[in-house]
Amino acid sequence: MNAFTIKDLENLTGIKAHTIRIWEQRYSFLKPNRTNTNIRYYTNEELKKILNIALLNKYGYKISHIDRMSEPEINEKIITLNNALAQQERVINDLIQTMVDMDTEAFEASLSDYIKHRGIEKTINQIIFPFMERIGVLWMTGHIIPAQEHLMSNIIRQKMIVAIDSAKSLLSVEKTGLLFLPEGEYHELGLLFVYYLLKSRGVKVLYLGANVPIDDVQYVIRELKPDFLFTHLTSVSHGFNFDRFITQAVKKFDNVPFLISGRLANTYEKKIPQAVHFKRSLQEVTEFIGSLA
Repeated sequence: MNAFTIKDLENLTGIKAHTIRIWEQRYSFLKPNRTNTNIRYYTNEELKKILNIALLNKYGYKISHIDRMSEPEINEKIITLNNALAQQERVINDLIQTMVDMDTEAFEASLSDYIKHRGIEKTINQIIFPFMERIGVLWMTGHIIPAQEHLMSNIIRQKMIVAIDSAKSLLSVEKTGLLFLPEGEYHELGLLFVYYLLKSRGVKVLYLGANVPIDDVQYVIRELKPDFLFTHLTSVSHGFNFDRFITQAVKKFDNVPFLISGRLANTYEKKIPQAVHFKRSLQEVTEFIGSLA
């Protein structure tokens, strides 16, 4: 069983912690446990319940109305939501729920069904990427069990590798990107997504993978001379120093444009060296890739 904080619920559902506390006081659907020091924590079942409630509330149902619904009624209402964005959020919520239950068959079935009806690129954009963004905070706080992360991440990884392998483009862009994750970063999914986007737009990709020493990146730069470098930082090890990494990259990467996306880039507030470019959203990443043509 997982133990989620109220901050985890806020990050996963978009409902402010203050609002969640008010719901607990006024309604009966949430009953958190408390530690010996009186700190709230929530089980898998509480997480799944509030994901469903938050979705219905976002798309028009009053909390007082939801509070009177049984669990089967809530599930039925969720299935009947017609809004396209609501349907996407429902699938993402299903992935989160099956992840915490380690139900790999249901997790893969949800992904495969969406790919079948929407195609791999829409699945990556609409489902996989938002899913990774929402659970990324749990990777950083350690509030999911590593086995849960590995099981589901590997299913997504397999889907994305198949997509990369089959990606074709009518265009041929005379640009080469070198993709890597620095030492201490093992979460490849965001970088694989960038790989897919680049290849499907006709850009040549050199993919080094995860946990790559910076001197190895420097060697490949000097030998193969890529036009740009790209890394996606999700949840690096505790010993990782982002400032030192950027400083070393500027010294060793011979002024080759270096793009950084991911959660660490989104929260970095210091001055960025000229050769380093942060892409703080999916839109900024796709705009950069579009500019290569």
